[in-house]
Amino acid sequence: MTKIAVLVGSLRKDSLNRKFAAALEKLAAGQMEFTYVELASLPHYNDDLWDNVPDSVTQLKAAIEEADGVLMVIPEYNRTYPGVIKDAIDWASRPWGKSSWPGKPVAITGTSPGAIGTAIAQHQLRTAMVASGTAVMGQPELYYAYKPEHFGADGEIVDEATKTYLADWIGSFASWIAKTGK
Repeated sequence: MTKIAVLVGSLRKDSLNRKFAAALEKLAAGQMEFTYVELASLPHYNDDLWDNVPDSVTQLKAAIEEADGVLMVIPEYNRTYPGVIKDAIDWASRPWGKSSWPGKPVAITGTSPGAIGTAIAQHQLRTAMVASGTAVMGQPELYYAYKPEHFGADGEIVDEATKTYLADWIGSFASWIAKTGK
């Protein structure tokens, strides 16, 4: 089973992006095993903290290194991705020479009620992840405009067209990992 480290850029327990990640997880059942990396206790990046590295940092780095791929599911705040994702990128890329990112297959998506989903934030995050040395899946892109009527009470996708589209995207991510993974 392909192991996926999932980084959700919204810390709110009931966030749309957390629900979206859970819906993607259901679609990936049988081919991918999702592990959600807890980002709420991750401190802002501070090089001084390497003297007594926080557990949340070592857990983040271990989750990324043990995973076959990383799924980043982000909201868009002020036309960019959330600070907690920037902190995760920076912590995982350090200390110098011990980055957890190089060569790691990554897929980026997110949702919002807006018409273009999280397109601008995803574009900026792709740039940061390429600079971090990851193998970012460029196509297909997934900018999902969240529609509550597409989801059942249990978070399952009930709209068949949406389910097919998202399942195809998960399949593309699985193929990307097989093609680029170590």
